[in-house]
Amino acid sequence: MTASESKVALARRLGLFDATMLVMGGIIGAGIFINPSVVARQLGAPWAIIGAWLVGGAVALCGAFIYAELATRRPEVGGQYAYLREAFHPLVAFLYGWTLLLVMQSGGLAAVAATFAHYFIELSALALPSWLVASVALACLTAINCLGVRAGSTTQNLLMTLKIGAIAALVACGLLLVPGAPPDARSTARYASGFELATDFGAALVPVFFAYGGWQTAGFMAGELRRPERDLPRGLLIGVVCVIVIYTTVSFVCLHVLGAQGLMATNTPASEVMRAALGSTGARLIAVGIAISTLGLLSQGMLTVPRVYFAMAEDGLFFRRVRELHPRTRVPVFAILLQGLLAIVVVVSGRYEQILNYVVSIDALWFGLTAVALFVLRRRAPAVPPDNSVPGHPWTTLFFIAVCWLVVASALYKYPRDGFIGLLVLLAGVPVYFLWRRRRP
Repeated sequence: MTASESKVALARRLGLFDATMLVMGGIIGAGIFINPSVVARQLGAPWAIIGAWLVGGAVALCGAFIYAELATRRPEVGGQYAYLREAFHPLVAFLYGWTLLLVMQSGGLAAVAATFAHYFIELSALALPSWLVASVALACLTAINCLGVRAGSTTQNLLMTLKIGAIAALVACGLLLVPGAPPDARSTARYASGFELATDFGAALVPVFFAYGGWQTAGFMAGELRRPERDLPRGLLIGVVCVIVIYTTVSFVCLHVLGAQGLMATNTPASEVMRAALGSTGARLIAVGIAISTLGLLSQGMLTVPRVYFAMAEDGLFFRRVRELHPRTRVPVFAILLQGLLAIVVVVSGRYEQILNYVVSIDALWFGLTAVALFVLRRRAPAVPPDNSVPGHPWTTLFFIAVCWLVVASALYKYPRDGFIGLLVLLAGVPVYFLWRRRRP
């Protein structure tokens, strides 16, 4: 390491509010505006639809408690990467960063950018190719995050506030301006058997879990929180609880306005609610809200995930330039540029949909393994502040692991080709890891 590198460290400029906004911003994207109808088509009965969002929230809350304790034990830059490295082996952590870069994050950012481009073009009526709009959005957010962690966090906080405002408007309009839909006997009928309910409920949880995903990325920013051992656990729990309330409320409003049958019949439930409340103006307003929401999710990803690549480079397992911090802004500029460039490449290539097919199984695999890391770290050092310990451990932790790996098994069973390709990408990182180990001085 050069003398200039040793004098520069990540700037600890973020607090509890920033951590909470990062957690919520990593979860809420366009999914909550669309997925209520997907869940409704799987279940039909209003009580089951609301129940699916509550169960999904309970699983997410279990995960938040687990990551909160891990953050207390290892308040280090890289979050999940650091937990896996300390509990198991640097190879395991490297494979997580490898799949994050090549599959989970680059493909995810590209898909979110493409969604933003779709709504932007529709609202602006500009005859622009979607890949160009998506690439410009990614480039702009990359540049903002290179200006410093405060610039990136302020942008993220602003977009998150606007996102919450759009959701609040949806809820208020749905409850106050539209009479409730009449009950439908077909929707309130009981299931013929418990097995039928269980299988439908399991299928409905897939889009629910996908909608709740993303809270763990706030942990990547531990190196830039002023008090990570306090603010990161609190931010995780506050943020996830707030999202559970938001998601359940939005689903209730969609059922209130459209009824279960109407919710099942549409692919754009939020737009239908706003159209019922304010006509075409309402539908256009919620489209603006969805565009802001996707841009906010994009901003959060560009802010948080490059810190994993920075941590990998710090361990000597990635390009040396990626660990360099700008002397003035004190952010990993090359890590941010790398993530932005790869996401743009995926957007231009149009391959993000294929990449996303691999994401669910790989992401759930790492969730479960990270929860296993808690058992390892507890055995090595049992003591932890009681306020940040997982309630009900080990049973709640085992429940979270079982759910995650059940999702992996289901994805591999239902989409064996996609799951196999995802595992191949993961295993391809093994020889790359040993190559970096040999290069490390």
